[in-house]
Amino acid sequence: MLEIRSARKVFYKGQADEKIALDDLDLRLETGEFGVVIGSNGAGKSSMLNAISGALVLDAGRIVINGDDVTAMPVHKRAMRLARVFQDPMKGTAASMTVAENMLLAELRASRRTLRRGLNPARLAAYRERLSLLGLGLENRLDTRVELLSGGQRQSLSLIMAVGGSPDLLLLDEHTAALDPRTADIVMQATVRAVEALKLTTLMVTHNMQHAVDFGHRVVMLDAGRVRLQIAGDEKKAVTVPDLIGHFSVKTDRMFLAS
Repeated sequence: MLEIRSARKVFYKGQADEKIALDDLDLRLETGEFGVVIGSNGAGKSSMLNAISGALVLDAGRIVINGDDVTAMPVHKRAMRLARVFQDPMKGTAASMTVAENMLLAELRASRRTLRRGLNPARLAAYRERLSLLGLGLENRLDTRVELLSGGQRQSLSLIMAVGGSPDLLLLDEHTAALDPRTADIVMQATVRAVEALKLTTLMVTHNMQHAVDFGHRVVMLDAGRVRLQIAGDEKKAVTVPDLIGHFSVKTDRMFLAS
């Protein structure tokens, strides 16, 4: 479960270029719910994810994960509760380490155990099984350094690493935006399978309106650091891409009329 309570963040406060990134933002996702966040550039999407992960310190408000207030929790401790997959395939993995070594690091991230037991046969077999679900042949490249993988393979590996520890919360930061359409589809299908199988509470930011229509239980539209629209239930099942674009158009018209 995720709760964002009256989150506020202002950059360059008191200066000419003051920017309100989060404007008393409220959002709640139930355990196992998959929320998809859309919004124009500057709407507050990245600031929201950074606030949840701890990379951005709020001026006011609270972040609650599974009933625990993590607002003051440092990034490294919060990382034991959540996982994040970034847009850039180069993030989220250690380039000079092998596929298997990366997966081992991800497996142990949320524990206090050391690497002494290492890459034993049981672990390697488990990694092969997980990676085979992607259909990209990574299960046969456990000894390959990650820097030698394609962008799509590396992003797919990041996803498998992120969900491997069954985090309390999964953050997807436009994680298919840098991929070609075929690979993006493979990663999205793998995402859905993982989210459903592990019942992960998930928040995905995307600019892809078709993804917002096709995936998730709830669509959330951000604008100027606030939630302006939420679509869930039967309305979400029936929503179309033109519907979402229409909501953007209404928002723009209202802004124009108010200016």
